[in-house]
Amino acid sequence: MGGTVHQRSVVRVGASLIVASLALTACGSRSGNDSGGSSGGSTKTAKIGVIAPLSGDLSALGLGIQHSVELAVKQANDSNAIPGWKLEVVPKDDEAKPDPGKNAATALAGDPDVIGVVGTLNTSVSQQVQPVLAPKNIVQVSPANTGPGLTQGANWQTAPQRPYKTYFRTCTTDAVQGPFAARYLYETAKITKVATIHDKKAYGQGLVGTFTEEFKKLGGQVVAAQTINPDDSNYQAVISAIKPSNPQAVYYGGEYPQAGPLSQQMKAAGLNVPLMGGDGIFDPKYITLAGKTSDNDLATSVGAPVDSLESAKKFVSDYNAQNYKEPYAAYGGYSFDAANAIIAALKTSLKDAKDVESARQATVDAMSQVSFDGVTGKVSFDQYGDTTSKVLTVYKVAGGKWATVETKAFEDK
Repeated sequence: MGGTVHQRSVVRVGASLIVASLALTACGSRSGNDSGGSSGGSTKTAKIGVIAPLSGDLSALGLGIQHSVELAVKQANDSNAIPGWKLEVVPKDDEAKPDPGKNAATALAGDPDVIGVVGTLNTSVSQQVQPVLAPKNIVQVSPANTGPGLTQGANWQTAPQRPYKTYFRTCTTDAVQGPFAARYLYETAKITKVATIHDKKAYGQGLVGTFTEEFKKLGGQVVAAQTINPDDSNYQAVISAIKPSNPQAVYYGGEYPQAGPLSQQMKAAGLNVPLMGGDGIFDPKYITLAGKTSDNDLATSVGAPVDSLESAKKFVSDYNAQNYKEPYAAYGGYSFDAANAIIAALKTSLKDAKDVESARQATVDAMSQVSFDGVTGKVSFDQYGDTTSKVLTVYKVAGGKWATVETKAFEDK
């Protein structure tokens, strides 16, 4: 996410809960002493780290990321994808906060067997993780970061420059997601007056920025622009500030723990218009928090709905067969593709490598050549490390569930 979130499929929690305990062993029980040296031709171990929120408000998304990586690694090991090597997953909890994320990255960077990392969920966390992994040449692939600056630098709009050659992502960015939402509201929903609110974090602020620019360019009017603090729970002051301007919708930059209550409080205060957000609010928990008045609220999310893609059917059935305790959620498909992008690079970089550290730079180099048909569509990267796919979907709350409105590729105008 830029900020955060989504959930593409929520339906599948049911039976999985019964076998929760199996989730712990889903990655296979490894003896820990198979890292080479015990016998001449023994298998060497390379580790793929996961940095994501495994606890706290956004853990539904983080655990979906972790399990999807575990599935990719299990399949690679089962098929002996990299002869002579066994892959292992090392999950680290970033709590969706920059400092714990930096600590997680430091721990992984200090392990000579770590060859790559899938993560993070939050753009603000990746800002701290990138500079820790990069000096060690550890490739990082995010399934969820949507902040454009991570790949194209602070001046991405005017002078894009790639800050870290080690960083890639499988989801599209807010440079696309914000304008995509603006076009939907203005061109399809015929809404011309919008108020914006963001949570002052990198994701929310960036999303509102790119949305606002496109909405105005199309001829729309931003009648109020407000912010909240991420730890606020009462939004009456912001709602009172916006209400007199009579917006036809509120565009929110941030994540569902704040967006849900904001929507609920808006409607209760008589500001009865749709709240729209990015992938950070696209999660069933948003609807739980926003309550019965959330019908017609809107979200965009990266890619197409996983359960609608022919390419995802095998992933969905394989994931469910593992009986993980948590669903793959919004970023599962992107995480599976991120792990498989690393694995594809490792087929080149580890082939003749004597150890992991000496293969790290070759892994980074091989990533730029990776190209395959993944769960979420074509997986390949441009010169910045961004995905070449720019497909997004608009969702609407209908009858207490997220329903797909439209999926399309974003075209530059």
